Amino acid sequence: MARSEPADKFRLADTADERLLIEAAQQDRARFADVYERYFDLVYAYAGRRLRDRTKTEDVTSEVFQKALANLPRYKWTGAPFGAWLLRIAANVIADRAKREAREGRIGDDMLGNISDPKPGRQQTDLERCERQARLFRLVDELAADQRRVVVMRFAEEKSIKEIASAMQRSEGSIKQLQFRALENLRKLFSPKDTEKAQMKVQ
Repeated sequence: MARSEPADKFRLADTADERLLIEAAQQDRARFADVYERYFDLVYAYAGRRLRDRTKTEDVTSEVFQKALANLPRYKWTGAPFGAWLLRIAANVIADRAKREAREGRIGDDMLGNISDPKPGRQQTDLERCERQARLFRLVDELAADQRRVVVMRFAEEKSIKEIASAMQRSEGSIKQLQFRALENLRKLFSPKDTEKAQMKVQ
Protein backbone atom coordinates (compact mmCIF):
# COMPACT_ATOMS: atom_id res chain seq x y z
CA MET A 1 0.00 0.00 0.00
CA ALA A 2 1.37 3.40 -0.95
CA ARG A 3 2.00 5.71 1.94
CA SER A 4 0.47 9.16 1.91
CA GLU A 5 2.85 12.07 1.53
CA PRO A 6 1.87 13.89 4.75
CA ALA A 7 2.25 10.69 6.76
CA ASP A 8 5.71 10.16 5.29
CA LYS A 9 6.71 13.69 6.22
CA PHE A 10 5.39 13.41 9.74
CA ARG A 11 6.69 9.88 10.25
CA LEU A 12 9.82 11.12 11.96
CA ALA A 13 11.59 11.33 8.67
CA ASP A 14 14.83 11.33 10.62
CA THR A 15 14.68 7.73 11.83
CA ALA A 16 18.11 8.10 13.40
CA ASP A 17 16.77 10.91 15.60
CA GLU A 18 13.85 8.72 16.68
CA ARG A 19 16.20 5.88 17.58
CA LEU A 20 18.43 8.19 19.61
CA LEU A 21 15.39 9.46 21.49
CA ILE A 22 14.25 5.95 22.42
CA GLU A 23 17.73 4.73 23.34
CA ALA A 24 18.25 7.79 25.55
CA ALA A 25 15.00 7.01 27.38
CA GLN A 26 16.06 3.38 27.79
CA GLN A 27 19.28 4.50 29.46
CA ASP A 28 17.73 7.27 31.56
CA ARG A 29 14.05 6.98 32.61
CA ALA A 30 13.91 10.75 33.12
CA ARG A 31 14.25 11.13 29.34
CA PHE A 32 10.95 9.30 28.89
CA ALA A 33 9.31 12.70 29.29
CA ASP A 34 10.63 13.53 25.82
CA VAL A 35 9.09 10.34 24.43
CA TYR A 36 5.78 11.19 26.09
CA GLU A 37 5.83 14.71 24.66
CA ARG A 38 6.60 13.49 21.16
CA TYR A 39 4.05 10.70 20.95
CA PHE A 40 1.21 11.89 23.20
CA ASP A 41 -0.90 13.30 20.36
CA LEU A 42 -0.46 10.13 18.30
CA VAL A 43 -1.67 7.82 21.07
CA TYR A 44 -4.46 10.20 22.09
CA ALA A 45 -5.68 10.41 18.49
CA TYR A 46 -5.72 6.63 18.15
CA ALA A 47 -7.59 6.08 21.42
CA GLY A 48 -9.99 8.89 20.62
CA ARG A 49 -10.91 7.42 17.24
CA ARG A 50 -11.61 4.02 18.78
CA LEU A 51 -13.39 5.09 21.96
CA ARG A 52 -15.07 8.40 21.12
CA ASP A 53 -15.22 9.25 24.80
CA ARG A 54 -12.96 11.91 26.24
CA THR A 55 -12.57 10.45 29.74
CA LYS A 56 -11.88 6.93 28.45
CA THR A 57 -9.45 8.30 25.88
CA GLU A 58 -7.49 10.14 28.55
CA ASP A 59 -7.45 7.05 30.79
CA VAL A 60 -6.26 4.78 27.98
CA THR A 61 -3.59 7.25 26.87
CA SER A 62 -2.24 7.43 30.42
CA GLU A 63 -2.23 3.64 30.74
CA VAL A 64 -0.44 3.22 27.41
CA PHE A 65 2.46 5.42 28.50
CA GLN A 66 2.65 3.69 31.87
CA LYS A 67 2.96 0.33 30.11
CA ALA A 68 5.40 1.75 27.57
CA LEU A 69 7.65 3.07 30.33
CA ALA A 70 7.52 -0.27 32.16
CA ASN A 71 8.36 -2.23 28.99
CA LEU A 72 10.79 0.21 27.40
CA PRO A 73 13.93 -1.64 28.63
CA ARG A 74 12.79 -4.69 26.64
CA TYR A 75 11.96 -2.73 23.48
CA LYS A 76 14.11 -3.83 20.54
CA TRP A 77 14.76 -1.43 17.70
CA THR A 78 13.75 -3.02 14.36
CA GLY A 79 13.51 0.07 12.17
CA ALA A 80 9.71 0.09 12.36
CA PRO A 81 8.16 3.33 13.65
CA PHE A 82 8.15 3.51 17.44
CA GLY A 83 4.62 4.84 17.15
CA ALA A 84 3.49 1.48 15.79
CA TRP A 85 4.71 -0.19 19.01
CA LEU A 86 2.75 2.33 21.07
CA LEU A 87 -0.39 1.75 19.01
CA ARG A 88 -0.10 -2.01 19.58
CA ILE A 89 -0.02 -1.32 23.31
CA ALA A 90 -3.02 1.00 22.92
CA ALA A 91 -4.95 -1.65 20.97
CA ASN A 92 -4.27 -4.19 23.71
CA VAL A 93 -5.30 -1.77 26.47
CA ILE A 94 -8.52 -0.92 24.63
CA ALA A 95 -9.24 -4.62 24.00
CA ASP A 96 -8.70 -5.50 27.66
CA ARG A 97 -10.96 -2.69 28.80
CA ALA A 98 -13.66 -3.63 26.30
CA LYS A 99 -13.62 -7.28 27.40
CA ARG A 100 -13.80 -6.23 31.04
CA GLU A 101 -16.75 -3.93 30.33
CA ALA A 102 -18.49 -6.69 28.38
CA ARG A 103 -18.09 -9.08 31.33
CA GLU A 104 -19.51 -6.44 33.63
CA GLY A 105 -22.41 -5.86 31.25
CA ARG A 106 -21.49 -2.24 30.51
CA ILE A 107 -21.26 -2.87 26.76
CA GLY A 108 -22.90 -5.55 24.65
CA ASP A 109 -20.97 -8.42 23.12
CA ASP A 110 -21.97 -7.14 19.68
CA MET A 111 -20.01 -3.94 20.39
CA LEU A 112 -16.92 -5.76 21.62
CA GLY A 113 -15.45 -6.54 18.21
CA ASN A 114 -15.94 -2.99 16.97
CA ILE A 115 -14.02 -1.55 19.92
CA SER A 116 -11.39 -4.12 20.74
CA ASP A 117 -10.28 -5.99 17.64
CA PRO A 118 -8.86 -3.96 14.75
CA LYS A 119 -9.05 -5.78 11.41
CA PRO A 120 -5.85 -7.42 10.16
CA GLY A 121 -3.70 -5.12 8.05
CA ARG A 122 -5.16 -1.96 9.54
CA GLN A 123 -2.16 -1.09 11.69
CA GLN A 124 -0.36 0.84 8.94
CA THR A 125 -3.54 2.69 8.01
CA ASP A 126 -4.28 3.48 11.66
CA LEU A 127 -0.74 4.75 12.18
CA GLU A 128 -0.87 7.07 9.18
CA ARG A 129 -4.34 8.36 10.06
CA CYS A 130 -3.36 9.01 13.66
CA GLU A 131 -0.12 10.68 12.61
CA ARG A 132 -2.14 13.11 10.47
CA GLN A 133 -4.49 13.77 13.36
CA ALA A 134 -1.60 14.24 15.78
CA ARG A 135 -0.04 16.68 13.34
CA LEU A 136 -3.36 18.55 13.20
CA PHE A 137 -3.42 18.77 17.01
CA ARG A 138 0.00 20.41 16.94
CA LEU A 139 -0.99 22.84 14.20
CA VAL A 140 -4.14 23.82 16.10
CA ASP A 141 -1.96 24.63 19.12
CA GLU A 142 -0.10 27.15 16.95
CA LEU A 143 -3.22 29.11 16.05
CA ALA A 144 -4.07 32.45 17.65
CA ALA A 145 -5.85 31.95 20.98
CA ASP A 146 -9.35 32.90 19.74
CA GLN A 147 -9.04 30.77 16.60
CA ARG A 148 -7.76 27.82 18.62
CA ARG A 149 -10.64 28.09 21.08
CA VAL A 150 -13.21 28.14 18.29
CA VAL A 151 -11.68 25.11 16.57
CA VAL A 152 -11.53 23.11 19.81
CA MET A 153 -15.09 23.99 20.80
CA ARG A 154 -16.46 23.42 17.29
CA PHE A 155 -14.75 20.17 16.34
CA ALA A 156 -13.48 18.57 19.56
CA GLU A 157 -16.38 19.54 21.81
CA GLU A 158 -18.87 19.53 18.89
CA LYS A 159 -20.58 22.75 19.96
CA SER A 160 -22.74 24.76 17.60
CA ILE A 161 -21.81 28.22 16.32
CA LYS A 162 -24.56 29.64 18.54
CA GLU A 163 -23.18 27.90 21.64
CA ILE A 164 -19.65 29.09 20.92
CA ALA A 165 -20.85 32.66 20.33
CA SER A 166 -22.63 32.59 23.69
CA ALA A 167 -19.62 31.15 25.52
CA MET A 168 -17.21 33.66 23.97
CA GLN A 169 -19.70 36.55 24.15
CA ARG A 170 -19.39 37.32 20.46
CA SER A 171 -21.75 37.42 17.51
CA GLU A 172 -22.33 34.30 15.45
CA GLY A 173 -20.86 36.12 12.46
CA SER A 174 -17.68 36.82 14.39
CA ILE A 175 -17.38 33.14 15.36
CA LYS A 176 -17.86 32.08 11.73
CA GLN A 177 -15.08 34.46 10.68
CA LEU A 178 -12.74 33.08 13.36
CA GLN A 179 -13.52 29.54 12.24
CA PHE A 180 -12.93 30.47 8.59
CA ARG A 181 -9.58 32.11 9.34
CA ALA A 182 -8.49 29.18 11.52
CA LEU A 183 -9.32 26.64 8.82
CA GLU A 184 -7.57 28.76 6.19
CA ASN A 185 -4.44 28.87 8.35
CA LEU A 186 -4.55 25.11 8.84
CA ARG A 187 -5.22 24.56 5.13
CA LYS A 188 -2.00 26.38 4.20
CA LEU A 189 0.00 23.90 6.26
CA PHE A 190 -1.77 20.75 5.10
CA SER A 191 -1.47 18.91 1.81
CA PRO A 192 -4.42 19.02 -0.64
CA LYS A 193 -5.38 15.45 0.34
CA ASP A 194 -5.54 16.33 4.03
CA THR A 195 -7.43 19.52 3.25
CA GLU A 196 -10.12 17.59 1.38
CA LYS A 197 -10.60 15.27 4.36
CA ALA A 198 -10.82 18.21 6.74
CA GLN A 199 -13.41 19.91 4.52
CA MET A 200 -15.53 16.77 4.44
CA LYS A 201 -15.65 16.76 8.24
CA VAL A 202 -16.51 20.45 8.41
CA GLN A 203 -19.42 20.29 5.95
